[in-house]
Amino acid sequence: MDGIGNTMQKKAAELERMAEVLVTGEQLRLRLHEAKVIKDRRHHLRTYPNCFVAKEIIDWLIEHKEASDRDTAIKIMQKLLDQSILHHVCDEHKEFKDMKLFYRFRKDDGTFPLDSKAKVFMRGQRIYEKLMNTENTLLQTREEEGVTFERTLVALEFIDWLLQEGEMPTREEAEQLGRRLLEHGIIQHVSNKHHFVDGGLLYQFRMNFRRRRRLIELLNERCRSIPENHDSPFCLRKQGSEGGNTSFLSVSPTKEIKVVSAVRRSSMSSSCGSSGYYSSSPTLSSSPPVLCNPKSVLKRQVSPEELQAPGGPYIKKTFTIVGDAVGWGFVVRGSKPCYIQAVDPGGPAAAVGMKVCQFVMAVNGMNVQNLDYRTVSNLILTGPRTVFMEVMEKAEY
Repeated sequence: MDGIGNTMQKKAAELERMAEVLVTGEQLRLRLHEAKVIKDRRHHLRTYPNCFVAKEIIDWLIEHKEASDRDTAIKIMQKLLDQSILHHVCDEHKEFKDMKLFYRFRKDDGTFPLDSKAKVFMRGQRIYEKLMNTENTLLQTREEEGVTFERTLVALEFIDWLLQEGEMPTREEAEQLGRRLLEHGIIQHVSNKHHFVDGGLLYQFRMNFRRRRRLIELLNERCRSIPENHDSPFCLRKQGSEGGNTSFLSVSPTKEIKVVSAVRRSSMSSSCGSSGYYSSSPTLSSSPPVLCNPKSVLKRQVSPEELQAPGGPYIKKTFTIVGDAVGWGFVVRGSKPCYIQAVDPGGPAAAVGMKVCQFVMAVNGMNVQNLDYRTVSNLILTGPRTVFMEVMEKAEY
């Protein structure tokens, strides 16, 4: 199939958000077990195995900087309760209360609802971990249509591996599994043009199951996928604010400063496209996003060939950017190649020397010079907190 279509992309984005809740909840469960916050507890001569005290977990979230205050911590835990990740041990409370009440993760008592979606996520996570933990040649740097992609799977080789590992009994069923993984946003065609088919096309894991999720991400109701509107909004540099609203400065190409009401500082190309690392106390807003900075900072688009021409005016720079609590602090736009549209003066990107008008050539070892900003943004969003970037900029003589 040539192109998975907008409908399938939207469906995959919705399922990916659901998967993020499952993965984030599982990471929290394992952390709480390791910290011995989850344990057997007694109340009125009865023992409740593998549970935690609501009031204690609120303290733990604040102590570990997963929430800035008790109200935010309650909202985080309520999100997990609403998604059936956890529940009151006697199912007497549908709300998460900051009291000495016992709650338990459903995975610890075998009551987790294993619907078809959850089964696919868990299957995808197991396959991902299996591939990452074993020595194999499946994940390699390869080219498709003249573009180089890192850590790719060839569909037919992936199917061979699934059969060898006993994951699926027949080739047809293995191909169906690949299609389900794609439809649930776990894998994708490298340029997002094809569905999963048994052949020589290249695919990558869209989800990084090992990325450490911040619990505050659960409160972000907006999508993490990159929107279709080219003039995507973005917000930069948090200002001190009073009252319930949070203000941000948005830097326009003319250096004019505009104040924007927003949920948080975005480090990517839109208020939807987040870094995966948020401020500790986001202000949830139901107001529509404000379009800012629609005009490109470039005087003209430059081709990859021109950027890399021997003796040309462009030089290569590499950056290692470690995301902070609210992101990486830059915005990408354009395509073939995309470029840095704005840099937060107080963010991690500015600290290492990133500037506007630099052209993005590689992200975490992947050649991205022929990709658009949506694809590049998603690569960063689904990757590790530390981002390695290679850019080209015009030399100053």
